[in-house]
Amino acid sequence: MTPTRTTKLERGRGALGPALELVHTGRAPTRAVLTAELGVTRATAGAVAAELEALGLITVDSRPAVAAGSQGRPSHRLSVDPGGPVVLAAQVHADGFRAALVGLGGRIVATVPGAVTVEADPAQVLTEVVGAGAGLLRETGRRCLGAGLAVPSAVAEPEGTALNPLHLAWPPGAPVREIFTRCLAEAGVTGPSGEAPATGFAANDVNLIALAEHRHGAGRGARDLLCVATGHRGVGGALVLDGRLHTGSSGLALEVGHLTVDPDGRPCHCGGRGCLDVETDPLAFLEAAGREPGPETGLLKRALELLRTEYATDPAVRDAAHLLIDRLGLGLAGLVNILDPDRIILGGLHRALLEADAERLRSVIAERSLWGRSGKVPVLACELDYSGLVGAAELAWQPVLDDPMTAARG
Repeated sequence: MTPTRTTKLERGRGALGPALELVHTGRAPTRAVLTAELGVTRATAGAVAAELEALGLITVDSRPAVAAGSQGRPSHRLSVDPGGPVVLAAQVHADGFRAALVGLGGRIVATVPGAVTVEADPAQVLTEVVGAGAGLLRETGRRCLGAGLAVPSAVAEPEGTALNPLHLAWPPGAPVREIFTRCLAEAGVTGPSGEAPATGFAANDVNLIALAEHRHGAGRGARDLLCVATGHRGVGGALVLDGRLHTGSSGLALEVGHLTVDPDGRPCHCGGRGCLDVETDPLAFLEAAGREPGPETGLLKRALELLRTEYATDPAVRDAAHLLIDRLGLGLAGLVNILDPDRIILGGLHRALLEADAERLRSVIAERSLWGRSGKVPVLACELDYSGLVGAAELAWQPVLDDPMTAARG
């Protein structure tokens, strides 16, 4: 490194993290945009980009193709390095798990599902999922910088415990982050140094869906983003405020599944009745449509298939969908009144209900909410495949985004 570049990099070293985040989220596709976003000189932005490239995190194309009709020399193009390091991402749900390797930019490099019975001991499924992820690392030969885990439970901070895994057999307060980290060490999954075990992180799955969608999907550009989703069982919610995930004082904020939408409705696992959690999830839809739910595994898949194939032809299925849409809209209206988000995104079965009758859902929200009457709260479907996994990866990428030089070099 030349003395001149060293000086420029020293001036811009504090910009390494912000610069990497801009490229990671697609907000700085060129060096010119990076210069403007960081508020530094072109030379400093160039030195920062070069250092990130030297760390193996991004690529810099100094001779991009010139668009037809354009004038002047095009700016260097910046992108995440497709062959760069990855993090191990894992998600546990009622039916089993899925593991993946995820690169910068939210790119899923490799993924594998696992269908297992989730026992009362969290170590059982976490050993399986980490083993699957370790297998992907061996197969691809990719360098790992960390690991993140998504679980269907509020995760209390700073302890990293699954406070209320209502749809799993885990005991309340299971130390999932500690167990996850131990499983990584036992499986030989190392961090940046290649010697010490990878650091494990864990958080609620819907919180991570919101984080992933805000950085890479339907939530990009939103300042105050509300995410509501239902997966295999139950309903979760998350909020991004001013670009950052809002988790409350101890990681337990936005348990929207326990808003009451039918006081005389089904008993809920929380002790209440008629909560979103039991009135708008796949089991509720199948029962409302007069279908036998069968075993708990595969509830979401069966509900989505029924909605896709019989909504247009079977009045019972259509009536069930409308019932869930009305209940979901009532819950969303209350959240709009309290939170005043500038965008709502829906995932899982809720995404499919939105796609089935978006106008009905938006009308219910508008009729029941103060701010919804103006029609200014967009309601969109989540965009990403495996957004929970991408969000789990964001947990592991965050130390790299905070300090690329230290985290990437180990």
